[in-house]
Amino acid sequence: MGALDESLTKLVGDRTAKVLADSLKLRTVGDLLHHYPRRYVERGQLTSLDELEIDEHVTVLARIEKVTLIPFRGRKGDRLEVVVTDGRSRLSLVFFNQGWRQKELRTGAQGLFAGKVGVFNRTRQLVSPDYQLLDEEAGSDAAQQFAGRLIPVYGASAQMPSWKLSICIETALTKHLADVGEPLPAELRERHALIPLPEALELIHRPRNQADRERAQSRLRWDEAFVLQVALAQRRAADSALPAKPRRAREGGLLDAFDARLPFTLTDGQHKVSAEIAADLATEHPMHRLLQGEVGSGKTLVALRAMLAVVDAGGQAALLAPTEVLAQQHHRSIVEMMGDLAEGGLLGGSDLGTRVVLLTGSMGVPARRQAMLDMACGDAGIAIGTHALIEDKVQFQDLGLVVVDEQHRFGVEQRDALRAKGDQPPHLLVMTATPIPRTVAMTVFGDLETSVLDQLPAGRSPISTHVVPALEKPNFLARAWERVREEVAKGHQAYVVCPRIGDEEPADPKKKRRSTPAEDLEELTGAEPDAGAGSDDRRPPLSVVETAEKLVKGPLAGLRVEILHGRLAPDAKDEVMRRFAAGAVDVLVATTVIEVGVNVPNSTAMVIMDADRFGVSQLHQLRGRVGRGSAAGLCLLVSDMPAGSPARARLEAVAATLDGFELSRIDLEQRREGDVLGQAQSGVKSSLKVLSVLEDEEVIVTARAEATRLVAEDPGLTDHPDLRTALESLLDADRAAYMEKG
Repeated sequence: MGALDESLTKLVGDRTAKVLADSLKLRTVGDLLHHYPRRYVERGQLTSLDELEIDEHVTVLARIEKVTLIPFRGRKGDRLEVVVTDGRSRLSLVFFNQGWRQKELRTGAQGLFAGKVGVFNRTRQLVSPDYQLLDEEAGSDAAQQFAGRLIPVYGASAQMPSWKLSICIETALTKHLADVGEPLPAELRERHALIPLPEALELIHRPRNQADRERAQSRLRWDEAFVLQVALAQRRAADSALPAKPRRAREGGLLDAFDARLPFTLTDGQHKVSAEIAADLATEHPMHRLLQGEVGSGKTLVALRAMLAVVDAGGQAALLAPTEVLAQQHHRSIVEMMGDLAEGGLLGGSDLGTRVVLLTGSMGVPARRQAMLDMACGDAGIAIGTHALIEDKVQFQDLGLVVVDEQHRFGVEQRDALRAKGDQPPHLLVMTATPIPRTVAMTVFGDLETSVLDQLPAGRSPISTHVVPALEKPNFLARAWERVREEVAKGHQAYVVCPRIGDEEPADPKKKRRSTPAEDLEELTGAEPDAGAGSDDRRPPLSVVETAEKLVKGPLAGLRVEILHGRLAPDAKDEVMRRFAAGAVDVLVATTVIEVGVNVPNSTAMVIMDADRFGVSQLHQLRGRVGRGSAAGLCLLVSDMPAGSPARARLEAVAATLDGFELSRIDLEQRREGDVLGQAQSGVKSSLKVLSVLEDEEVIVTARAEATRLVAEDPGLTDHPDLRTALESLLDADRAAYMEKG
């Protein structure tokens, strides 16, 4: 074990080491050295206090403006109130029964103050904050320590404020900087003018000026990009070494028969991507390809053609969908597209055909048994299903291709379990309707080759999107329901989407809405007398059940309104979708169960209630359910968030563009990248500290090329021990399992 892998106990003591581990997940010397400052402040530069957020743990640099000791009335004790300022705004510091602090907290003194931002009497405050005064006249050690240098401000916690972290890091730098290895090859550092890693770590923690900070960040950015790309390059190399059966479509076979029946011409993009997939399927190594594209760009058709090619070659294909609604929709649409080609071996089926079966967890025993028998004996060339496909008892005769729809909804174990059902590793096609910026695809999906469909098929109509500020202008919401009625009057259909089902908990009797002549409409906006933006007592999200009831009794009275959500019985869900697709339902009030895959070309309008409670990419996916036919689509984003709020800005961004790639950038900027090697990829915590997958495209692209070259020359990193050590540090036990499973 190297010095950087040592526990922090020896360096900082048991008590401090426990606080660092529990509150910041810092357990080794290396963890501490790589805990970089979040920002820097200069001596004399005060923190902007008007940007502090409630409940946030902060470290601020401010000057003491006023100190007041206030005795408690009628009992012992006192309260020391200290007001600090940045010259524009003020923040209150409160200490209980600590009047002795008056001697050091003097008016005019400047210091670092750390604590959790709270509110009392509408005034932001820190209660009993930690602090470090920086006045040289007071003899502060910190003032001497930071004189003439930038002051690093670290991501901290209530138990471990920034300056205490700084002291720990200073100790680590002094004792262990010489133990830091060099993961980047010398020729690579020279090629890209990068400073050594020990120097970069010293400058990131002890910068003399902004130039030092930039030099350090430039080097550390490369470390993160390169080590990550080496991990992905090794994964690609390992995958390419696996054996797989080539799967080539035969001339005059099932795929040709299907293509001959298509009532439309494939787009240039569909031709191009289909050719890429066909070339992959024809190799003796398993395909690992990501197919991404805009909503409605025809990904399912491209995937179906790949599945038919595999069936032509004597194999089977499985399509894994995240929900029963989507699995049923895929099965229904594929059977309709194939016609008698989907009835191979059945009376009336084509001689060239195969069988297309559906397998979900809620199917009856006889239907499940028949579907599993068809898969096991090879009669079913195509199997479509949910997690039920990965059960141990499900077997295939010759699984040649796995198609995973909406990859981000599946755990790695689930995807891997299905792939393991082939005698040899099957080819893999991952589909996502969420557009992914190029550099994100090179990191999050860096082990997959990427195909992009960015061209919509002919006949698709434009979608106009508008924000409906229901609280500010309730008449706009009234007009929204009129627009729905107008679309239905033209023979079209509409969706109303709500964030909640509505049968989770009883209604809160304390929540009373104001009564007005437009009561039904205001109930649908959730408007309350004091429910402004940022209210701590914000109402629950609107629900499908309650909204549907109010619409039927109010603005959509007389229309055929039905509901759809994940808690309905599977047969009921399928029946509702069938009726909606057949035109027997005018308005479908639903949760996000309709977000992906649902295709009803006659639907032209969508009203999304509480739209601010959905993510940017999710709104884009929902919007893609309309405008799928010859008539123009309309999407109305209903929200009670005020103009100028971040939530309203997100909605306006969605309304301003139909470019999913641009929206994905906006979404990512707000959520951060997430743990790019972790299973969640949720944006909660990023394994990238310096590198930005949005802003550092040049570094990522170059690092990928360098990593691919190095792994080709030295697959096991035999000649690069420090790089191997860095890779092991990046790939902890969980991430290593993730990378192995693919």
